[in-house]
Amino acid sequence: MASPFDLTGRTALVTGANTGIGQGIALALAQAGATVVAAGRSDLTETLALIAEAGGTARPLKVDLQEQGIAPRVIAQAEALAGPLDILVNNAGIIRRADALDFSESDWDEVINVNLKATFFLAQAFAKSAVAAGRGARIVNIASLLSFQGGIRVASYTASKSGLAGLTKLLACEWAQKGINVNAIAPGYIESNNTEALRADPDRNQAILARIPAGRWGKPSDIGGAAVFLASDAAAYMHGAIIPVDGGWLAR
Repeated sequence: MASPFDLTGRTALVTGANTGIGQGIALALAQAGATVVAAGRSDLTETLALIAEAGGTARPLKVDLQEQGIAPRVIAQAEALAGPLDILVNNAGIIRRADALDFSESDWDEVINVNLKATFFLAQAFAKSAVAAGRGARIVNIASLLSFQGGIRVASYTASKSGLAGLTKLLACEWAQKGINVNAIAPGYIESNNTEALRADPDRNQAILARIPAGRWGKPSDIGGAAVFLASDAAAYMHGAIIPVDGGWLAR
């Protein structure tokens, strides 16, 4: 019998696939057999090379999710590159750090636009295509530990990821009977561009490591396995779940 985790014959769009968690997810999906459309603002050469080296198939798509009204075009371009999409991974995200007393409106808007607004409209355009074609589909949103906790100095990021957790549940409720599974992964502290400032601060780095039962920062590949699971038939009865992959952080 075929493995329930086998994604052969399916096509996935992964946003923010040029580096970090998105790159890890794109590679994992390709290793599971999916054709991957790797989307990002910057150079995707490294991601494409890693997928090719693993024997997978990928297509690059240059996008800037800050652009007004871009979501339907992204879905249309991805389908023109690789055919009908079966899987959408909403991973693209940005972060801005400042004390709440000093947080700027521009930093608020930029983060909310990419992390929450673009995620919703990409999901909407993806779901419209799937429903019109009468096919089932999977959406995997990348939430955060700050979907559950407050954090410090990241007001718009916390608001966006808390909103994303609620949005995941709402879309699951609306679209489950249409054959679309909507779930999310909440990564813990992962080695990525977004956490570079924390890892470079000796005090913050040590404080974070001291709280993680696993005793290490996560790697993008740690998130890839969870994404394969949620995109596969193994998760067919999962709707609206937000799965922490955090080295035990929330259990502490």
